[in-house]
Amino acid sequence: MKHSMPQLPYTMEALAPHMSQETLEYHYGKHLQTYVDNLNKLITGTPFEDLPLEDIIRKADGGIFNNAAQTWNHTFFFETLTPRQTAMPDKLIQKLMENFGSPEAFKQEFTQKATTLFGSGWVWLTEDTQGKLSILTEPNAGNPLTKGMKPILVLDVWEHAYYIDYRNRRAAFIEAFWNLVDWEKVALRII
Repeated sequence: MKHSMPQLPYTMEALAPHMSQETLEYHYGKHLQTYVDNLNKLITGTPFEDLPLEDIIRKADGGIFNNAAQTWNHTFFFETLTPRQTAMPDKLIQKLMENFGSPEAFKQEFTQKATTLFGSGWVWLTEDTQGKLSILTEPNAGNPLTKGMKPILVLDVWEHAYYIDYRNRRAAFIEAFWNLVDWEKVALRII
């Protein structure tokens, strides 16, 4: 199975001013493309060659895991963004209230974890098999699928995700991220 680049659900300039066309050209067009290309090279002739991406993530390690997870993580991240932010559906508001006290408390905790995650990685809103939501931080290519958790929302805090627009100001990038979340898509991912 050859893995390919996902199609963005918006144009390259559509997320400005929160995320520039230049950032997408590098982050999506170069970084993600490299992970996809590396993954396809690494799995050729291996037991992973014909597996879906999720199965590779759950079973692989080393370079194959890193490139599979980064392909999946980036795709999930880009598919969660929108130039026309949607209102948070009642279903999601209720789940956030049950698990964090309020949507604002969720955003505050998520922001704090994203700001303080050392080095490079990902911050995830996840759901367990009982429907409980939690925030999980993962270094490098970490993905909650490896822990039996369902990804609901993710923020990429690798420096390449924001350096063009925000330089080393991760907190400013995180603040801008909240303007790009497609809450309807997020709500569809919860049980």
